[in-house]
Amino acid sequence: MNHSLYDFLQIIDNLVWGPPLLLLLVGTGIYFTFRLGALQFSKLPLALSYVFKKEEGVTGKGDVSSFAALCTALSATIGTGNIVGVATALKLGGPGALLWMWMAALFGMATKYAECLLAVKYREKDAQGNILGGPMLYLEKGVGQKWLARLFAFFTIGVACFGIGTFPQVNAIVDASHIAFNVPNEITAIVLTLLVAAVTIGGIKSIAGLASKIIPTMTVVYVTACIGILVNNAGAIPSAISLILESAFTGQAATGGFVGASIMIAIQAGVARGVFSNESGLGSAPMAAASAQTNSCVRQGLISMVGTFLDTIVICSMTGLALVLTGVWSMDIEGARMTTEAFSIGLDKGFGPMVVAIGLMFFAFTTILGWNYYGERCVVYLFGQRAVPTYKIVFLTLILSGAFIKLDMIWLIADIVNGLMAVPNLIGLILLRHVVAEETNIYFEALKNTIRSSADSNATSA
Repeated sequence: MNHSLYDFLQIIDNLVWGPPLLLLLVGTGIYFTFRLGALQFSKLPLALSYVFKKEEGVTGKGDVSSFAALCTALSATIGTGNIVGVATALKLGGPGALLWMWMAALFGMATKYAECLLAVKYREKDAQGNILGGPMLYLEKGVGQKWLARLFAFFTIGVACFGIGTFPQVNAIVDASHIAFNVPNEITAIVLTLLVAAVTIGGIKSIAGLASKIIPTMTVVYVTACIGILVNNAGAIPSAISLILESAFTGQAATGGFVGASIMIAIQAGVARGVFSNESGLGSAPMAAASAQTNSCVRQGLISMVGTFLDTIVICSMTGLALVLTGVWSMDIEGARMTTEAFSIGLDKGFGPMVVAIGLMFFAFTTILGWNYYGERCVVYLFGQRAVPTYKIVFLTLILSGAFIKLDMIWLIADIVNGLMAVPNLIGLILLRHVVAEETNIYFEALKNTIRSSADSNATSA
C-alpha cells in the first residue's frame, strides 16, 4: 500500500468526518425528531402497516410501487455496511461503537422521513418519461440553489463510482466467494461485472423487481441465522449488552489489543459506519423514494423511514451482537473475515461461514445495483440522458477493478465521498424544514378527520 497516499486520505477523512459533520448529521435528526413529535416512534406501527398495505386510488406519478421503491432503497443500504461495516466499526471504536450506531439510526429515521418526503414532493419526469427526484430536485426547486443541487449530484456520482456503489461491495463479494468457495478473485470480478451489466440494462423496473425478491428473502435468512447465534449464547447476552454500554463511554477499542480509544473515536466509528449502512442524511434513498407510485409524499416518507429501522436497528444490531457474544471483535482479524469467524464460532464451522458468504454476495450485489441507479439519476440531472451509456461503461469498469484494491483504502475513500455527499443534502433539509412540518401536519390532520368521519358513519349505521 502507498502509505503516503493512505496517510493523506486518512487526514482528509478525519476532516470530513470531524465534529462539524457528526453534529450536522445527528443534529438534523434530533431537530426533526422534536419538530415532528418523535414521529419515528409514534408513527412506526402505521409506517410498518403501509409497507405491506397497497395504497388505494393511486393517481400520482411514479415508476414502481411504494414497496418496490423501499426495496430499491434497501438494496442500496443493506449490504457490506451491515456485515463488514459493523465489524470495522467495532474494530475501530470497540463494542461501544454499536450504541452510537443505534443512536444515529434512531434519530436518522426522522432524517430519512424528511428527505424522502421532500423527494416525492419535488419530483418531476425526465426527457425519457422516467421519474427524476431526490436532493438535486428539492435543492433546485425548493431551496432555489441550483449550485447546491449540482454539487450534490457530483458527489453522488463520486459515491456511486468510488464509494458505497462499487469498491466496498466488490471487495466483500470477492472476499466472501474466496473464503467460502475458494473462487479466484479474477473469476468473481468478471462474473459480477457481467451480472450487473445484465440487470442494469432494464433500468429502475428491472432493479426494483430483483430487489423486491432478494432483499426480503435474504434479510429473513440472515436475521434467522443471527438469532441462532443469540440463542446459542443466550447466557452471555446480558454481559455483552453491558460491555456495549460501558465501552460507549470509556472508548475501549480492539485495535492493537485493548488500547484505550477516546470516546470520540467510538462515536465517530459508530456514526460513520451507521450512516454508511442506513444512509440517513446522505440523500441517496430519496432518489428511490421519488420513483414510488403514490399520491402522498408523507406516506412515502413513513415507508422510507422503515428502511433505516430494518437496516440498523434490526440487521446491524444482529451482526454487532454476534461479534461481541463470540468475542471475535477483539481478535486480530478484520472485515468480512471477522463476521465469518463470529458465525463459525456461534453456529457451525460449515454452515455459519456459508450464511455470511451468501448474505454478503446477495446484499452487496443488490447494493451495487441500487447505487448504479442513484449515479445514473444524477448523471441524467447534470448531463442529460446522452451521458448514461458512458456512465455505465465507467461504472462497470470500476466494478471489474474493485477486486484488487486494499480494504483499508476502500473504506477511507468510501467514507470521504459519503461525507461530502451528505453536506448539501443536510443543508437542503434544514432550509426546507418548514415544508416538511407543514406537509406532515396537513396529512395527519386529514387522516384524523377521515378516521373520525368513518367512526361517525359506523355509529350512525349502527
